[in-house]
Amino acid sequence: MAFTGLTAFALIAAASVASAMPAVDKRAVCADGVTRVNNLQCCSWAAVRDALIEDVFEGVCGEAAHSTVRIAFHDAIGFSKTQAFGGGADGSMIAFGDIELAYAANAGIDDIVGDLQPFADAHGISYGDVIQFGSSVALSLCPGAPTVRTFVGRKNATAAAPDGTVPDPFNPVTDILARMADAGFSSDEVIALLASHSIAAQDEIEPTIAGAPFDSTPDSFDPQVFLEVLLKGTTVPGGLGPGQGEVQSPLEGEFRLQSDAAFARDRRTACTWQSFINNQALMASRFSAAMAKLAVLGQNTRTLIDCTEVIPAAPAAKGRTAIIPAGKKRADIEASCPTAAFPALPTATGAQTTVAPVPPQ
Repeated sequence: MAFTGLTAFALIAAASVASAMPAVDKRAVCADGVTRVNNLQCCSWAAVRDALIEDVFEGVCGEAAHSTVRIAFHDAIGFSKTQAFGGGADGSMIAFGDIELAYAANAGIDDIVGDLQPFADAHGISYGDVIQFGSSVALSLCPGAPTVRTFVGRKNATAAAPDGTVPDPFNPVTDILARMADAGFSSDEVIALLASHSIAAQDEIEPTIAGAPFDSTPDSFDPQVFLEVLLKGTTVPGGLGPGQGEVQSPLEGEFRLQSDAAFARDRRTACTWQSFINNQALMASRFSAAMAKLAVLGQNTRTLIDCTEVIPAAPAAKGRTAIIPAGKKRADIEASCPTAAFPALPTATGAQTTVAPVPPQ
């Protein structure tokens, strides 16, 4: 059918008006009158999210947030593809805390268990959910952190994970990779998970310097840790160590794990480690994928509910690339990837960089 000029003009005009109109959000509105969801079952989790941010994390990417990301790993990695043990991300770290918190590798986790267990009980959610959902919410408070796909609906654990499932920082790279492979993770995924160390600190290896972070920007999910672990070690923070699993650090006040230093320099992992130094987006993307995989170890996602939509987006990253700390230079970097040139990086100016501990909450 041929259109007349006026008819054609009217159709074009109508199409232009339609395209200029804002899209209508047809998602369901939760009882709070604000939250919109595709799955109404996620509405209750929006309230859990808000309570976690206010009551547990106090609105900041601080020690409680860091510790929740840590327990998410420690709880889920109690899983094996080849042996008959471990429920994976099932909350056994809380449900069987009298057993698992006594394992040396879980030292210091009792504090965050003391926060999350009563919270889960008060809100009627499982321990596996409070850990993994809580980890995703915690990450949302850290600038640069990605949104991790987040499922809820886990049942409570029925058995404790055995000792030895969580790698220790003094274990050789080969042993750590073997343990992680048994849980289903490649060497590249291991390095991606270590991006969590960008917002981490130690408390137990050297208790006299509790809160000593692993890089100079512990409040930001950025690539700084991947650079600073490659700087030549010159000092031991606190002057008492090194403790078991600790090696020399390049900056006063900064703590360096033996395993991080080894991964950064091992031929199997050095190139993946280096690839994150000047690519915050790649680091965040790879971490998000590996963390989402970790969060459902031992779980059947067909019986769970995807409530990623209620996880807030984190603030933007402060930078796309790591920066050589003030007082250091390119010659201080022990570049270890044999197949890729080390990236050109800016250098901070001013007084030599020192690192303050992460304050307790």
